[in-house]
Amino acid sequence: MKIILLLITVMGCVMLACSLFEPNPFLEEWNTPFGTAPFDRIKNSHFKPALIKGMEIQKEEIQSIIANTETPNFKNTIEALEFSGEVLDKTNKVFGAMKGAKTNDELQKISKEMAPLLSKHSDDIRLNEDLFKRIKFVWENKEAENLTPEQTKVLEEYYKDFVRNGANLPEDKKQILREINEELSLLSLQFGENVLKEVNGFEMVLEDETDLAGLTDAVLQAAAETAKEKGYEGKWVFTIQKPSLIPFLQYSDNRELREKMFKAYIMQGDHGDELDNKSILSKMVALRVQRSKLLGYETHADFVLEKNMAGEPANVYALLNQLWKPALKRAKKEAKALQKMIDQEGGGFKLEPWDWWYYAEKLKVAKYDLDESMLRPYFQLEKVRQGAFDVANKLWGLSFEKQDNIQVYHKDVEVFEVKDIDGSHIGILYTDFFPRASKRGGAWMDNFRTQVIKDGVDIRPIIYNVGNFSKPVGDTPALLSLEEVTTLYHEFGHALHGLLSECTYPKLSGTNVPWDFVELPSQIMENWALEPSVLKSYAQHYETGEPIPDALIAKIEKSGKFNQGFATVEYLAASFLDMDWHTLTNLTELNATDFEDASMAKIGMIPEIVVRYRSPYFRHIFAGGYSSGYYVYIWAEVLDADAFEAFKENGIFDQKTATAFRENILSRGGTDDPMKLYRQFRGRDASIEPILERRGLK
Repeated sequence: MKIILLLITVMGCVMLACSLFEPNPFLEEWNTPFGTAPFDRIKNSHFKPALIKGMEIQKEEIQSIIANTETPNFKNTIEALEFSGEVLDKTNKVFGAMKGAKTNDELQKISKEMAPLLSKHSDDIRLNEDLFKRIKFVWENKEAENLTPEQTKVLEEYYKDFVRNGANLPEDKKQILREINEELSLLSLQFGENVLKEVNGFEMVLEDETDLAGLTDAVLQAAAETAKEKGYEGKWVFTIQKPSLIPFLQYSDNRELREKMFKAYIMQGDHGDELDNKSILSKMVALRVQRSKLLGYETHADFVLEKNMAGEPANVYALLNQLWKPALKRAKKEAKALQKMIDQEGGGFKLEPWDWWYYAEKLKVAKYDLDESMLRPYFQLEKVRQGAFDVANKLWGLSFEKQDNIQVYHKDVEVFEVKDIDGSHIGILYTDFFPRASKRGGAWMDNFRTQVIKDGVDIRPIIYNVGNFSKPVGDTPALLSLEEVTTLYHEFGHALHGLLSECTYPKLSGTNVPWDFVELPSQIMENWALEPSVLKSYAQHYETGEPIPDALIAKIEKSGKFNQGFATVEYLAASFLDMDWHTLTNLTELNATDFEDASMAKIGMIPEIVVRYRSPYFRHIFAGGYSSGYYVYIWAEVLDADAFEAFKENGIFDQKTATAFRENILSRGGTDDPMKLYRQFRGRDASIEPILERRGLK
């Protein structure tokens, strides 16, 4: 026994020694294809030491900037600061990607341990008095240097960022700011983790076939596959992940089960248990109020919007109100039409939110002879993605070559090299499209490496697209809904924004633009997805290979404005809710439910529709970067609807228009005022008429 224990002890020591001396890939150069992450070597245990070492290195770099005895100038201060922290940035980018797309308990634990340290590190830089003195000197003497427009812009961004983040505060208030930032970072993490656990924790297991009435074969196959994965062989399992939830609400004849599913979704983070988010978000709002006042702003929204195109809360509310009245009017008409259908069927009940999807689908079939199940067979994921690639090829000559020699972090991930029309390398694109328990909900784009020019070398970007789309079932490939198709094009638009960047500095590169401008490149791509000529090219029946019939395309076009009152109202309501939370001036923590109810009552929200994101699971604003910014999608839609008119006027693949869009929007990042960039592309300001026409709100 003693020998066995001794052996175990020795083996444990050897393993510990190996782990201590094992090279950390984040602290090495990546001699991989295109400098991509060596995921085969990266372990969870590498993140914490690499993040700590990355912070140490950046601290030394900052100290070198401060200790420089030369007169502060752009190169020895701003540029040196801009290119500091490379190890930290490299590690953080992969760490952030894994937290979103492949998380686990160990990563979440590391994240909680590192959040206050990373918050402190950021504050140590932005609140460093000696560093700010150098930045301020360069800012005040910028006329003495022959700066390029991009250098002037990055200098302006640094100066304003430091001021906005407390550089001018007295020391005692700086300490308060540090404490607020640290607490907010931890609360945001907890909020997001709670939502993920709520989503993963709900499953509706059905075994009685009578409960499956109305559900299509594809929906049932997916539910049976989910049941098999979860150990419920021979049963059907539904979750509140969108690819499972939405089809159930659309097709299930069982009203009681629709209600169960719908309420499970809208009650995320609102059960009064250990995953309840109401007190967390209320505390976050109060802390944001405190921070904004500390920094000299009336509200958190004033603080955020100062850097956006909107400028101030009044401008956001003005746009939302302009759209709300016609949208609500249309939604009320839609509700009456659905209620009429219920009454005609002898339902004998009042339309409720869990009925809307079901009866809207039935009404669409009755009105346009169009059913979601008619479309899915034509939307095989790989072909939809290729369709998006082909659009980029026709517009800008881009090509996408699949790479099998690049490491991925999950078997679902695929990698492509992107080349320009002349064959030159543009960047790398990863796609990761199927839901799993380790992935948060929604769809997003981000990067493992931002495009920059350093020491005269153009370092090209490494971008990834993530989604939660309908996955393959048995021998049937992944077949997407119409909404999933447009979402894929949307995220691909973000990817193009990152890939086609031609900037020098990371602070301005790619998608580093004001929040209400960042959605323009993504949303304009959605337009091509449903153009008849484009549909014909990629929408082919997965079994027969036949292109989508003209009659079906005509039905899609005719139904384009169907249910737009509902879609616009549920979205605008969430935008109002976000703004209402963040225009508060009260430091008191409020009752989240009461506040939300009052917010919805104020705009006259109808009971048949629930706000798209209720506060306890509104990740965009409490666990993401969209606080005071959920409005940006509709702000950008005004731009994208107007911008696409230029393509329609000249031809949707007109090379002159495409080149102007690439040169003025996609390649410029945040190097200039976004309104100026838009005018350079369009020749004028955007009109609101196209969006009203598109959504049927005129």
